[in-house]
Amino acid sequence: MKYLDEYRDGRVAAKIVAELQRVTTRPWTLMEVCGGQTHSIVKHGIDRLLPAQIELVHGPGCPVCVTPLEQIDKAQAIARSPGVIFTSFGDMLRVPGSGTDLLRLKSEGADVRIVYAPIDAVRLAQENPDRQVVFFAIGFETTAPANALAVTRARALGVGNFTMLVSHVLVPPAIAAVLQSPGNRVQGFLGPGHVCTVMGYREYEAITRHYRVPVVITGFEPIDLLEGVLKTVAQLERGEARVENQYSRVVGAAGNAAAQQLIWSAFEVCDRKWRGIGTIPKSGLRLRYELHDYDAEKRFDVGALETHEPAECISGQILRGLKKPHDCPAFGNRCTPASPLGATMVSAEGACAAYYAYGRHREAVTAP
Repeated sequence: MKYLDEYRDGRVAAKIVAELQRVTTRPWTLMEVCGGQTHSIVKHGIDRLLPAQIELVHGPGCPVCVTPLEQIDKAQAIARSPGVIFTSFGDMLRVPGSGTDLLRLKSEGADVRIVYAPIDAVRLAQENPDRQVVFFAIGFETTAPANALAVTRARALGVGNFTMLVSHVLVPPAIAAVLQSPGNRVQGFLGPGHVCTVMGYREYEAITRHYRVPVVITGFEPIDLLEGVLKTVAQLERGEARVENQYSRVVGAAGNAAAQQLIWSAFEVCDRKWRGIGTIPKSGLRLRYELHDYDAEKRFDVGALETHEPAECISGQILRGLKKPHDCPAFGNRCTPASPLGATMVSAEGACAAYYAYGRHREAVTAP
């Protein structure tokens, strides 16, 4: 299959690994930004093919994982409200809040429904004019256009019983926050291919100049990732720091102009809190003022809530690349996909869930 089989060719992978062995002369720590990349790396064992001097750490690129605890608790408070149909993508239902999750609330009688596109929530509102329909709008720049389309469509149709609980985040400020964090070890980044499909990669050029770190925009297949590592290490070995585009079959420098126009028609940049990391300035999106009637936080008056993060969960350190899942004493025993302590064990793109899915919890348990 074009653009699939050739990016899973073991012979090509072996050649790239051999070239990595040749060019690598010192230790390097790289971070893949996207949760989809993390999942693919662990699934295919990419990190285990690399020379011993190269370490991959996992970044804050899973939108489910970085949705702050306060937003999860707000979602649950809204879902409990009388007359509400609360809608969300399925992977948010099992993310633990301070005391429970949306799936349990659903089992207790709350009207919580999975939708596969935000516009489906708008249709639900049209079909249920006597109910308030709320959509949990999360994600990076990749999902923002579809969410923007839903809210602008609701406004155009005059659907007044539809609102969004918005928790959108942006990648470049998160990369800067990682580089500024105490104890940071990251020297280069595998950039998020899907995000750059929408936004392009020019905004990463300021990061490479200011912090002197290479950013290589990378796809999600094994050869994509290995090529991305090779390009990043080659820059580091030469003392370079610039943006490279490994994912050129999909990503262009300017991105998708129509999608960007749609985003800015509905959203504006704001400060945003990230789960396990804290507040990052100008790292999120919120609804524009003229769309404030569609803001669920305003309609349901869910202000500051007291939250309680499990003390033993180290997901914040994992998201900053400071630790890995098997560094957590709860990993694979007290924290599993069936009973997660933190969001990184819930989403398929979370590092803890990926490690667990491909058996690395057994290694953590049996290691001396």
